[in-house]
Amino acid sequence: MRKPWTELPRIVLLAVLLAVPAAATAAATAQETPAVDPAALSALDRMGAYLRTLTSFEVRSRTTLDDVLDSGQKLQFDGTAHLRVRRPDRLWAEVASDRKVRELFYDGKNFTIYGPRTKLYATVPAPATVGEMITAVEERYGLVLPLADLFRWGTDPHQRDAIRAAVYVGPAHVGDEPCEQFAFRQEGVDWQVWIQKGDFPLPRKLVITTTDDEAQPQYTAVLEWNLAPALRDEMFTFTPPPGSNRIAIRELTAEPAPNQ
Repeated sequence: MRKPWTELPRIVLLAVLLAVPAAATAAATAQETPAVDPAALSALDRMGAYLRTLTSFEVRSRTTLDDVLDSGQKLQFDGTAHLRVRRPDRLWAEVASDRKVRELFYDGKNFTIYGPRTKLYATVPAPATVGEMITAVEERYGLVLPLADLFRWGTDPHQRDAIRAAVYVGPAHVGDEPCEQFAFRQEGVDWQVWIQKGDFPLPRKLVITTTDDEAQPQYTAVLEWNLAPALRDEMFTFTPPPGSNRIAIRELTAEPAPNQ
């Protein structure tokens, strides 16, 4: 199989947009209008700023993933992601599909990844905040946590340079929630986000398309939020179940230095 979706470049939701009434009109107008709309950029900044105000939340995501065989045939897999977060130092997550299930625990001191089907787990020391932990496990072990961009959107202004085109598609609904739909383009990737209208600018849907693969596989996530969850300390602490076994987790190693 080709490169899995978990290895694709992270999409950071910072952009410049074209404010137009509909997708078809936007496509024609984008060739003539500069792709910088400060008001739309402000809307994305507002979303990121709002997410950073949430001290505790629960979010569930229904996902659909395309995987491409060497023959070019696309396979599609459904899954779910479920997060419970209490800032600054608690996180639990579960990622499930027909192929695997993983649970992730972070209690402010340690990070644990556990496979319920195999009863194998690995535990490593972790930094003191959720954001630092997410960065540390990604850089040290190559583990990308589900919906990690919820903790990053709006924090890295340098990512704006990656955006090559953007459009405001228009009003839309995700389930019963009224939203605004935006579409973006950067090297190798097209992506869309649906942001909830009103005082709670939450991301409600995300679609990512890999454009540097001729099969153009997609990833889709639909998010459901609970902003007042009942969270307890024991939810974030891993206790090895009977019959489980601890294993080591391999750290990423730097490329060997070339011969001088």
